[in-house]
Amino acid sequence: MKKFYIFDTNVLLHEPTSMFDFEDNTVVLPIVVIEELDTFKKREDQVGRNSRQVSNALDDLRLQGSLSEGVDLPSGGKLVIELKHHELAPLPEGFAQDKADNRILALALYYKQKSSEPVVLVSKDLNLRIKADALGIPAEDYEKNKIDPEVLYKGHRELKVKFGYVDQFYKNGELPLSEFPVDPTLLPNEFVMLTDETNPSHTGLARVKRKKDIIQKLTFDNPVLWGIKPKNREQRFGLDILLDDDVKLISLVGMAGTGKTLLALAAGLEKVVREEKYQKLFVVKPLVPLGRDIGYLPGEVEEKLLPRMQSIQDNLDFLFSNVSHSDIEGSDLEDLMDAGIVDIQALTYIRGRSIPNVFIIVDEAQNLTMHEVKTIITRAGQGTKLIFTGDLGQIDNPYLDATSNGLALMVERMKGQGLYGHVMFSKGERSELAELAAQIL
Repeated sequence: MKKFYIFDTNVLLHEPTSMFDFEDNTVVLPIVVIEELDTFKKREDQVGRNSRQVSNALDDLRLQGSLSEGVDLPSGGKLVIELKHHELAPLPEGFAQDKADNRILALALYYKQKSSEPVVLVSKDLNLRIKADALGIPAEDYEKNKIDPEVLYKGHRELKVKFGYVDQFYKNGELPLSEFPVDPTLLPNEFVMLTDETNPSHTGLARVKRKKDIIQKLTFDNPVLWGIKPKNREQRFGLDILLDDDVKLISLVGMAGTGKTLLALAAGLEKVVREEKYQKLFVVKPLVPLGRDIGYLPGEVEEKLLPRMQSIQDNLDFLFSNVSHSDIEGSDLEDLMDAGIVDIQALTYIRGRSIPNVFIIVDEAQNLTMHEVKTIITRAGQGTKLIFTGDLGQIDNPYLDATSNGLALMVERMKGQGLYGHVMFSKGERSELAELAAQIL
């Protein structure tokens, strides 16, 4: 049975093409939604760009006929801009009649009362969905891009092998996949811990190299970078993939204190300052909450960014404190930042740029939408390496969660690609107290 889907503004701001995803049903945009879109159009962030994209799409549809009467969509459904207001279906006492959310609710209630077809309110706003339910109006989140975080690709696994295989692995440094009785679903750059089934303490750490059809010993096994060394096997996996120049896109996911950002920064400094493999180290963060640009804050750009970037600055200061001045040819962090070799920026300022031969770390990437992740990756020029770090349990973006954020979606979609590597961190190393808090609070 066909349905009416009443849209909230935040759905369009989250995914500007969402109105085309409802097959042969009717998508209804209340006029208050158009009014709200208009208030966002001048913003320079992703919300503003999405607002303008929706407006452009509606302008194209307007050429087909009257939007208030309904125009056909490519999916076979219709789109209608509804001009009626809440007077047609007054809300119960206690609802502010002039509030935009309540005007959308009133319209949904009107449609429910007049239509024989099912009516569904679509909103990213949890409280609006709760109010709709209280009024007997079916409501749902926009769920085009969602994954189950409980089954998210981990990037590593344990494999039990027959007696002798671990010894053979250490002797040769590799094992051929064609002769090795392992799970055929092993993906390129996936890490494995080989465990002798006759002796569980006899193990070996390896990475899948699909181009060579082998499981290979870690190339960078247990290195010491900028005074730090991996404390567990996940961190060893992380450093191995971070230091591999052939892997251009990496994601490191885990709770606070697992070492994701510190390892990424150490690898970046190693590649940029010592090896000079890349020209610059860029560290960027999304500005949340609400995704606002920093223009509304007082002061110069550096002053505006400082509160949001302080954690990055602290990690860099710690790494530089671990090395002698002569060990990095007399340069210190301030010198490198003044020269633009190490650059900490808000994510806003990476858009529109083509960035070749740069080591880029995107911190707190769990606050990005899939569209924003795609935008960042498509900025990567020749020779650039991109690292996304994030904690799916610490999402500040009000319209994202552990199932719909861009970082998790990227992990699920990019797994299996030869240029991509991923490690899921689970063991906290910041301190015993920090790990305890991250796990149970």
